[in-house]
Amino acid sequence: MEEKKKKILSIENLVIKFNLRGQVLTAIRDISLDLYKGESLAIVGESGSGKSVLMKSIMGLLDKNGYINQGKILYEDENLAQFKTENDWLKIRGKEIAMVTQDPMTSLNPLKTIGKQIEEAVVLHQGLKGKEAYKKVLQLLNDVGIGDVEKRYKQYPHEFSGGMRQRIVIAIAIACNPKILICDEPTTALDVTIQAQILQLLKNLQEKYHLTTIYITHDLGVVAKVADRVAVMYAGDIIEFGKTDEIFFNAKHPYTWALISSLPQLGEKGEELYSIKGTPPNLFKEIKGDAFAPRNPYALKIDYVERPPYYKISDTHFAKTWLLHPNAPKVEPPETLKKFFEEGRRYANG
Repeated sequence: MEEKKKKILSIENLVIKFNLRGQVLTAIRDISLDLYKGESLAIVGESGSGKSVLMKSIMGLLDKNGYINQGKILYEDENLAQFKTENDWLKIRGKEIAMVTQDPMTSLNPLKTIGKQIEEAVVLHQGLKGKEAYKKVLQLLNDVGIGDVEKRYKQYPHEFSGGMRQRIVIAIAIACNPKILICDEPTTALDVTIQAQILQLLKNLQEKYHLTTIYITHDLGVVAKVADRVAVMYAGDIIEFGKTDEIFFNAKHPYTWALISSLPQLGEKGEELYSIKGTPPNLFKEIKGDAFAPRNPYALKIDYVERPPYYKISDTHFAKTWLLHPNAPKVEPPETLKKFFEEGRRYANG
């Protein structure tokens, strides 16, 4: 029997709004999600689907014009959604939940040596000083795969390559000794070879430091390499979630089908790569029905009228689509996807 995992974070019925030029934009539309201790969760979706806003709300980093309109973010018996001051967040940010951003250059201070920048986190969050702090910084540099650590300690960010700077940002996050590490598009700015190295490094650190990790990405290739579970976001809502294999090889929502169809490896030689037609909905307006309906070639009449509930596919796999209603017409995924799903299931079953 599979051991029941302990919840480390619970998001319940979360709604996040922004005031923009006298109008109200609803960026997160009634999301609920549980994060389990020790797991690696990927949150995927197109740009503007609400992935980063959701994670910023967990860190207390929403822009000044953004606010939590309803719902809870429960961590260690505290409701983070009720935090009002910077002092409240200082107990959580870095110390309990840390973040690795996609652009290391904006995260690092160009005027300070990287050793001093990592040391600040060690002193603040681990209470070490002097020689102990210095030794810890060298160990962290070593842990993130940087050689010649004593020399590197004294260097400045501009003396490092993009991949090396990303390793430094990861070292600073780990130095905070967090329980949850959020990785916001951690490999977007890097070339493919370096991407693979950084993803492997994050996996190794997760094991060594007993981290629970959340990856925010639009790249399904990244998801396949790192995630235990996947949540698919569209227009501020989680429309499908499940174990990685369930999402990759048994997806049920037409939006998830469209995302997987966009994978370069599913392209046919000489044919144009698949892209999703149309644009996401205007979040300034109230969305009726399924937000994906206008772009969905399989949309039913009810999709334009009523928002679908979650339908259970397995104990770990749920999707919000009327196509799963017992009375809905039977719709098969596109032919290329069916082949991909079948091959994937065969591979997964050995």
